[in-house]
Amino acid sequence: MNTQGTAAPTHHTATAGALSARTASAPPGSPGYGTRPPADRNGLATVAMMLGVTGLFTSIVFAGGLLGVIGVVLGAVGLKRAGRTGMGRGRAITGVVTSFVAIAVSVLFALFMAWYANRTQECYQPDTFHQYTQCVRQHLTGN
Repeated sequence: MNTQGTAAPTHHTATAGALSARTASAPPGSPGYGTRPPADRNGLATVAMMLGVTGLFTSIVFAGGLLGVIGVVLGAVGLKRAGRTGMGRGRAITGVVTSFVAIAVSVLFALFMAWYANRTQECYQPDTFHQYTQCVRQHLTGN
């Protein structure tokens, strides 16, 4: 109350006005009526996605293949859980796909390295780098 005995007008913030408008229009029992929507509880799908993406970026150092295998397993479990709860399906699919791609890139890179080592094994102890590059060029081009 102010000094003259009348009540001071109340000031509403934008947040309070928006909240009252949202709860007034929502029917009782719906997520907008004083309750929160359920939180996403599929952490395995999130971890599978993170492992798949990380595995994809580390595929050329062979760690990506291992991360990819773990990502596929966790993604499959996350997909199963998403089927029960309906949450995290997109992340689980992303994790499985990126994990499979990480495994494939790791395997292809390992095959390439084995092929390259086989083709250039005579060049491994040159006197100079220039001799090494000439030797590699000769072995790879067949000249």
